[in-house]
Amino acid sequence: MSPDRVLLGVVAAPHGVRGLVRIKSFTEDPLSVAAYGPLSDESGKKEYRVEVLSAARGAVLARIEGVADRTAAEALRGLRLYVERQRLPATGEREWYEADLVGLAAVGTDGRNWGKVVAFHDFGAGSVIEVSGGVMLPFTDEVVPEIDVEGGKVVIDPPAGLLTGGKEKEAET
Repeated sequence: MSPDRVLLGVVAAPHGVRGLVRIKSFTEDPLSVAAYGPLSDESGKKEYRVEVLSAARGAVLARIEGVADRTAAEALRGLRLYVERQRLPATGEREWYEADLVGLAAVGTDGRNWGKVVAFHDFGAGSVIEVSGGVMLPFTDEVVPEIDVEGGKVVIDPPAGLLTGGKEKEAET
């Protein structure tokens, strides 16, 4: 995946029989998934013109140009939609695109090397950062107190007991 492209959404499912789709949006405002112009597939070779109609069940309801029936919409299920980075607004202080953080080293406040940032997830209770080895941490200022994109690292401070199942608590008593 090119660092010059950012994932904005994924086609989740068809909606109805007239070619509409539900898109899981990864934009701050889900309705702006199509606000940056045509989107492309993972290869960057195929373009999709998306018109967002409304929000529906945790996703946005949209029309994709050229998709006129349920069969065509079903064929797009799982399609990852990208935009060229230069079309996106600049980030502010303490703001990042998740794509900028994937691949950075994850270093503990104690200097321990936790591996690399693998992905971000949102299962409904807030954003989670995934680090090598399947370690999942809340993506909060307390748990990720420092992000240094230029330096190539994120500093993590896992809550006591989170990664050891509370074993260090037993050792303290």
